[in-house]
Parts: sequence; C-alpha cells; structure tokens
Amino acid sequence: MAGLARPMHLAAGEVAYSAGDSPSRLIVVHTGHLKISRVSADGSEQLIRVLGPGEFVGEASVFADRSPEDYAIALDDCQACVFRHDDLRALVSRHPQIALRMLATVSARLSDTERRLSSLTAHDVEARVADYLLGLPGSWQGGIVTVTLPLAKKHVAALLDTTPESLSRSLRSLSDKGLIAIGPGRAVVLTQPDRLQQEAHRV
Repeated sequence: MAGLARPMHLAAGEVAYSAGDSPSRLIVVHTGHLKISRVSADGSEQLIRVLGPGEFVGEASVFADRSPEDYAIALDDCQACVFRHDDLRALVSRHPQIALRMLATVSARLSDTERRLSSLTAHDVEARVADYLLGLPGSWQGGIVTVTLPLAKKHVAALLDTTPESLSRSLRSLSDKGLIAIGPGRAVVLTQPDRLQQEAHRV
C-alpha cells in the first residue's frame, strides 16, 4: 500500500477535490481535518461530515466509477495520502480483506448518519447537542466524563443543523441544569451522564 500511496499536503482552506472532478480517488487523512460538504440548489453549503486522522473519503467515486458529488476542504493543516482509482481496485482484488475493513468503516459511518438524521427530525437543538456530546470519545474519572469538541463551534453547529448561537445557548442551558461544565478551550465535562442521556432522548 505504501508503494501506491501518494502523499498530499493541504493548507487550511485548500480544496482537496470538487464536485465533478475526475479521475476518482480515495483520500486517507493522516493529520488535520477534512470537511466534506455539498452545495444546495440555492447555493448554500451543507456540511455532511468532518474527517479526522485515520478516516477516508472517495470510496463511492472509486468503486462506483463516478465523479464525486461533494467537496473536500481542509479545515486546518492536513497531511493525507491518495490512492488512484485503478491502483486501489487492483490492490483490493489481491487483498480482499482491505475491502472488508473499508466496508466496516462505511457501515459505521452509515449508522452514525442514520442516528444523526433521526436526532435532527425528532429532537430539539438542546437534545441534539446532548446526544452529540455523549457520542464523543472521553475520559472517565469518578463517574464524570471529559470530552473535547473536535471542531470549532461553527462546524459542530453545522453538523447539528443549527447556528453557532443556538449551540452556545444549548451548552449554557445544559450547564445551568448541572448536566455539563464548560472547561477551557474545547473541553466539556459531562457531570451527570445519565441525566444527559435522558435529555438526549427527550422529544
């Protein structure tokens, strides 16, 4: 795989690919974050997901043999590697376990997307924020959990289909209820995870 991978460096704001680009290719992120978005008919941006280290994008274009329909833009300094369409197909044909691992990742991504869609349609902003916080990796200590927002608030808000102002209000409300504590930087302490879970499931 190392012999087929082509290194890619992106500065913050640089475009990795655009809708309609050809040829198709798979991009694996090593460091930094890559924003995947689409442009709606009215010209507004729709944030689909944000990729971090170890995640990839472009599998649909590669295996369906079509140009991408979205845009990939670096949110910060980003190191990645690129596999061209033909190279990746040849590699998978020789090592099917690679395809199985990719399928597992895509399946997990689909499950996460379905969960987010269900949350968007069934819950208010505060419940969606609670659900998002509970889904972040964290460190446990004495029955409380400390998580770190992986993205700037404006990007978290876009993922939750709300505004940065509404996100900040929801975080303050959860803090006022004693369910979380806002730490330094992007840290958030989930002081009462069980009650926060109830808040996340509130319709």
